[in-house]
Amino acid sequence: MSVEAAAKAYVSRSAPTSTTTPLSPSHFTPSTVISNETSGPDTKLLEVVIPRELLPHPDAVDPSAGPFTPIWSVYIKDDEIQVERPYTPLEGIDLDGRMLFWIKKYHKGEVGRWLHSKNPGDKIELRAPLTTWAWKEEEWDEIVMISGGTGITPFYQLFHSVISRQSQTKTRFTLLHSSRTAADLPPPKIIDSLSAFAARNPKKFRLELFVDSSEGTPPPSHLPKPHLGRIGKLAIERSLGLDIRDLWWRRIFGIRETHKPTRKILFLVCGPDQMINAISGPFGRNFSQGPVGGVLGEMGFTAKDVWKL
Repeated sequence: MSVEAAAKAYVSRSAPTSTTTPLSPSHFTPSTVISNETSGPDTKLLEVVIPRELLPHPDAVDPSAGPFTPIWSVYIKDDEIQVERPYTPLEGIDLDGRMLFWIKKYHKGEVGRWLHSKNPGDKIELRAPLTTWAWKEEEWDEIVMISGGTGITPFYQLFHSVISRQSQTKTRFTLLHSSRTAADLPPPKIIDSLSAFAARNPKKFRLELFVDSSEGTPPPSHLPKPHLGRIGKLAIERSLGLDIRDLWWRRIFGIRETHKPTRKILFLVCGPDQMINAISGPFGRNFSQGPVGGVLGEMGFTAKDVWKL
């Protein structure tokens, strides 16, 4: 979470509700549920809409301008217990004020369970946009996105708003995504678009899937075959195109260091805390990024190379 987003997050459940002021992080705006469809074990695709007149500015729905520059999130409030949580709209917000979310229901997640219970026509209060990471054209040679579970949602927003539309950008993108089983992979709305684009544009965008367990129904054949096991150092090295044979000999002789590529690389990491801790080290105090640890820290990457969402 960015410093700006963390600061705005403290405007939480005590913020007022307005039905006349344009959408803003400083107050809650009522939205209406359009649909809420099951998309996998404990997950749903939830679509909501706010009145068009409450959009901040007619041009702000353009992902290249205004407050909706990716990656941004929405805080949704459970008005029954007055608790809010952040969620990322998969495709941003359209000209009609529609937003689509992929929501997981956790055993102890009050807001997720509450959202799963919503029906078309129900009202939900939200405040937005809160920037979690700002895309900068031509800033990096390569961006490696590492996600677990619904942590893929900010990366899908970046894909929808930037990667799939920027034909001339020099930046290369790689997405490494982990799920518990094949049944827990993102729904077709998400994964099919990513897979198809990767197949058509292998030099621009690569997709690798990982599952903790091979039990259950295998994934559809048109998707990349998932690797069995969690995302680790070897997978990251492979994504960077490092010489695996050289790395193998280094391990034989107990040489643990990995030479960082000279190109400008940024790692974006989003997922369960356990995964973030293992890949890049935990967040710091008060939503700060904290030092880089985990696998990326071992590989010599520092705060300028890593951003935790």
